[in-house]
Amino acid sequence: MLKGKTALVTGSTSGIGLGIAKALARQGANIVLNGFGDVAGPTGEIAGFGVKVRYHGADMSKPAEIEAMMAYAATEFGQIDILVNNAGIQHVARIEDFPVERWDAVIAINLTSAFHATRLALPSMRKANWGRIINVASVHGLVASAEKSAYVAAKHGIVGLTKVTALENATTGVTCNAICPGWVLTPLVQKQVDAKAAALGVSNEEAKKVLLGEKEPSMQFTTPEELGELAVFFCSPAGNNVRGVAWNMDGGWTAQ
Repeated sequence: MLKGKTALVTGSTSGIGLGIAKALARQGANIVLNGFGDVAGPTGEIAGFGVKVRYHGADMSKPAEIEAMMAYAATEFGQIDILVNNAGIQHVARIEDFPVERWDAVIAINLTSAFHATRLALPSMRKANWGRIINVASVHGLVASAEKSAYVAAKHGIVGLTKVTALENATTGVTCNAICPGWVLTPLVQKQVDAKAAALGVSNEEAKKVLLGEKEPSMQFTTPEELGELAVFFCSPAGNNVRGVAWNMDGGWTAQ
């Protein structure tokens, strides 16, 4: 379905981003990966789908590096047809104790980076009259949790940016939508599971149940693969008039 298209997925060397990149590659899209840590493994996995894959290690907190990444992708593949803004970090603390530098970092990577990548991707998408911008927000773009002020503020901002981007391009073939997952067992969430296990003196499996039980009625984690298939839907002809939505995959979290 996406043969000949190019997708750039930020924060895609593991977790949700890699799950989305693999789902798009499975549909024939060439992929530009971005992120830290192991690069060879994810690159090999994507190449296994018979598509072209490139990697750029831009630090998503730095606008100049984002510009370099977008220029690199355009040079390698001609243009970016699908942009998935997924890069994110987390820090947990009460507002009065929240380190200022951590606030700045969370806002820069989780929100501002999406603005920069979007503004750079839009001109060629509009010229081609086809493009898909998919912002990975969070259930925390719809509701709040204590001690996550920067993350919640950034994710609410991502939902707002999604709506504005969709409206500004509503008469074109360029769409913008947000995915709002609940708990996904990524390395980021596993750290919270580990912390809860240590704090409660319980096993990792018990800590997972406690974490899910606090918020998610389904008592199961959403998977990166499921999120990838939603991204594929947004890119399909069926998604042509899906514009500006914040689509939650949260096991009933926000239905309560």
